Amino acid sequence: MKKNMKIAIAQVNCTVGDLDGNSAKIIEYIQKAKALGADMVSFPELAVTGYPPEDLLLKDAFIADNLEALKRIAKSVNDIVAIVGFVDKKEGSLYNAAAIIYKAEVKGICYKELLPNYGVFDEHRYFKPGKDSLVFRLGDLVFGVNVCEDIWHTEGPLCSQAALGAKLIININSSPYHAGKVKEREDIVRRQAKENNVVVSYANLVGGQDELVFDGQSMVVDNTGKVLVRAEAFKEDLVAIDIDIPDDKGAPSKNVIVVADAYTPKNKAAAPKKDAKTLDPAAEIYEALLLGLRDYAFKNGFKKAAIGMSGGIDSALVAALAKDALGGENVIGIYMPTRYSSAQSGIDAKSVSDNLGIKFTTISIDHIYKLYLMSLEPQFAGAPKDITEENIQARIRGNVLMALSNKFGYLVLTTGNKSEMSTGYATLYGDMAGGFAVIKDVPKTLVYKLASYRNSVSRVIPGSVIAKAPTAELRPNQLDQDNLPPYDVLDKILKEYIEEDRGYDEIVAMGFDKDVVTKVMNMVDRSEYKRRQSPPGIKITPKAFGRDRRMPITNKYK
Repeated sequence: MKKNMKIAIAQVNCTVGDLDGNSAKIIEYIQKAKALGADMVSFPELAVTGYPPEDLLLKDAFIADNLEALKRIAKSVNDIVAIVGFVDKKEGSLYNAAAIIYKAEVKGICYKELLPNYGVFDEHRYFKPGKDSLVFRLGDLVFGVNVCEDIWHTEGPLCSQAALGAKLIININSSPYHAGKVKEREDIVRRQAKENNVVVSYANLVGGQDELVFDGQSMVVDNTGKVLVRAEAFKEDLVAIDIDIPDDKGAPSKNVIVVADAYTPKNKAAAPKKDAKTLDPAAEIYEALLLGLRDYAFKNGFKKAAIGMSGGIDSALVAALAKDALGGENVIGIYMPTRYSSAQSGIDAKSVSDNLGIKFTTISIDHIYKLYLMSLEPQFAGAPKDITEENIQARIRGNVLMALSNKFGYLVLTTGNKSEMSTGYATLYGDMAGGFAVIKDVPKTLVYKLASYRNSVSRVIPGSVIAKAPTAELRPNQLDQDNLPPYDVLDKILKEYIEEDRGYDEIVAMGFDKDVVTKVMNMVDRSEYKRRQSPPGIKITPKAFGRDRRMPITNKYK
């Protein structure tokens, strides 16, 4: 005999440290799920605290306040089961936990067993792993609850819970985005559901948190591996679906915690059929950058942003993202020409701004540059011009942008891409100066693809911007390729060296020129000190600078 059960996923955008705001949102979505007739609703991993709380977890008051927030949430739960992520403390140790709440009581708590300690994750620093794969009973339904990493291992907690009779697995997550990640998740969830003959409800966090973006894309998968429903990408969502659960009265009773000895499913009208569409790769990355920027600005209290507009494709893409994230009325583009700036660059910078409907202003810095050179002339006497004079221009621009930021409260958005950040082709305290590096993890070749995607929505980036050869315009007739290999070659080498951790011999064996590989690797290695001082930026590749890659600055290994 099968029993119909309506399960819901509340894919919410939580803010780290906002215990009151997160709790209020959780309570709101519990009521929304109940209104849909859901028997059960699950929330993301550490929904109470936001993810990742990092060293807030070292503060006793924060842990105590999070536990008090859970109590308030529990009081709001009546005739629905809510699974809520929080931080538990037991015998002096912290646990990444999920509370199973019913009729104002915490009926049981599951602890995350497999703590990730790779890439952006550092959970061994804070948490102790759980040891018991618990299952719960709601009337005749036996279900398991586990947390994020617990589902990724084929012989992990999910298998143990299935062996204990669980027919439904509730997995709560805060799984950060990178390009292609949703397919990895879907593959593992489908395989686990099919191999263990269980229905899996996979709830994922959505929202931006500093360098990380959480894309949501929660799902419910049946025991054949079929995806029954998908939640929206990069948006808050509430999905509910009716599923058939076998009536397994003979299920083992060992380790089963009773939520309710008797329970009759509500069996209300079926929830509206909803299956969010998947995005193509460029659209997915653009939406990730958009959400990361929007949440970084608004969660940190910024209403307006300023961008140094150069007339190039990088600043054009950042301006488009800023307009789409914050609204055109909240973005200002500043063009800062010197004697080396071409007339076309000024035309292009204004065209992009006009197309986007953002404010545009020109502040010439040539006179400031002259004063710098005059002031330094006695010290520079007899020394040939070199990169020093180029960097002075970039640093003047950085100072102008930061002055406007201080005066008017703008968030300064830097425009450097991953190719430039990798090779040090950026000026410290110059074009690297700012509050947020939107495309810091976007290779130059991908910048062009994203610009093309944005133009497919509405044409805002002129063809002249896309067609021109990249240049910093810090000396006469300067081109990026004076110092860098062609970007289509450079980005491939950078991917192998940075994201795949391949060595020199391996990369050369792939067919790349030895001298080019040597040059690129040396540029990457020499620029670590710069990257340590750059603003945070949005992770969209499997390995971004910062949390993902922690190389020593002082390093003699070549």
